[in-house]
Amino acid sequence: MKAFGIRDKMGYFWGDFGGCFFYILNSGFLMTFYTDIMGVSGYLVGIVLFAARMYSACSDVFMGRLIDRVPPSGEGKFRVWVRRMSLPYVIATLLLFLPLGNLPMGVKVAYMMVTYLFFVSMGSAYGIPYGAMAAAMTREPGERAALSTFRNVGSSVSSAIANFTIPIVCITTVAVDGGTVEKLNSRNFFLVVVIICILAYISFRACYRMCTERVEPKQAKASDKKSATLLDSLKGLVHNRPFWALSGAAIILLLSQQIVGSINAYVYKDYFGESGLLSVAGLLMTFCTFAVAPFMSGIIRRFGKKEAVCAAAFTSGFFYLLLFALHTENVWCYLAISLLATFGAAFFNTIVWALVMDVINYQELITGTREEASIYSLYSFFRKVGQALAGGLGAAALSVVGYVSASGNQVIRQSQETVNNIYNMATLIPGIAYTFIALVMLLAYPLSRTKVLEMTKTLSRE
Repeated sequence: MKAFGIRDKMGYFWGDFGGCFFYILNSGFLMTFYTDIMGVSGYLVGIVLFAARMYSACSDVFMGRLIDRVPPSGEGKFRVWVRRMSLPYVIATLLLFLPLGNLPMGVKVAYMMVTYLFFVSMGSAYGIPYGAMAAAMTREPGERAALSTFRNVGSSVSSAIANFTIPIVCITTVAVDGGTVEKLNSRNFFLVVVIICILAYISFRACYRMCTERVEPKQAKASDKKSATLLDSLKGLVHNRPFWALSGAAIILLLSQQIVGSINAYVYKDYFGESGLLSVAGLLMTFCTFAVAPFMSGIIRRFGKKEAVCAAAFTSGFFYLLLFALHTENVWCYLAISLLATFGAAFFNTIVWALVMDVINYQELITGTREEASIYSLYSFFRKVGQALAGGLGAAALSVVGYVSASGNQVIRQSQETVNNIYNMATLIPGIAYTFIALVMLLAYPLSRTKVLEMTKTLSRE
């Protein structure tokens, strides 16, 4: 078996490079696709997104338990699922974004629900084994940290490509009522989706071929089977205070990011009338990730993960609330302050997988058993709850502020009150959310720098 090296790191890079394409389509453009191309109201979109994403949270847990129970194949415990689910995940994405805006409303809503359930099911079937596979590729903490870094870089690169390309290629300016409005172009958007699906499939296959599982999975003895049930894992989690604090913070973070990701398209398109700058915003968000990465290790060693996350979240909350207070009409001012606010999210997203490993170690400390796959899937469950809340609330909020959906080639100019309220949502919601995250991590998350060092030493002696 080949020693761990750059091949594994690049394989893991490609796994999230492809997966993040679909995440960006889902979080950043699906709601716009449903309202501007499918012609479905924000309320109905909110119901569909909330229901399907809650189902997705449960499917993550099901997939985690399935992987733990099915005997590993000759291809490994996790890697084989990456191969099996790559093509179904791509097909599900293509079906999700078929432009069928001329169908009757009842048929459209039914099609949306069925295809979105299929999409999130395939997302769980690919994402859970991919995420858990890092634990089977190496035992060495430094190598696992490298996998986390390459994963984050892979997602950042594909995020930059998607966020830069889609607004430029897919949003067109249309004359209406003596002026112009900007609208998502149905044909161009679906063409981009097809290209993204091809790139994602190639990336998934590269991940499968380049990654190697080296850690042999432990086979549970007959007498130990009871301890492997989901109920016993949940019983252990009752006392895992770091898990609940981190999950709560993750729910709020994802709620904020999903809403901002969805609403931002409307901010640039309808409030500023500058959809092309949405691409610049996407690149700046990626810049934040690369900018903080070189300083991560030094900051964590000096201050600790909990302490650094609290400071970053407070900073982001401050700048979003500043944007809300300014209510600027200068798009460049909005971009500049948004960039400063984004650093907190970039820091949290870069460090979160290290925080999850601390939570897993704490679970081992209090229960005496190590359950990477189960804890990972349960953590993913709560992340998906945040996504479900964000999708439902974001879409419903559009209707509350009076956003009027369009279908086919129809073009509608939104009222000034509506676009002002869209701006307020895009700034006030994340401002409150990041401040709350900082308070949760400060007051409820107990794994400070000192406690993490003590926990690591205790587990090393056992």
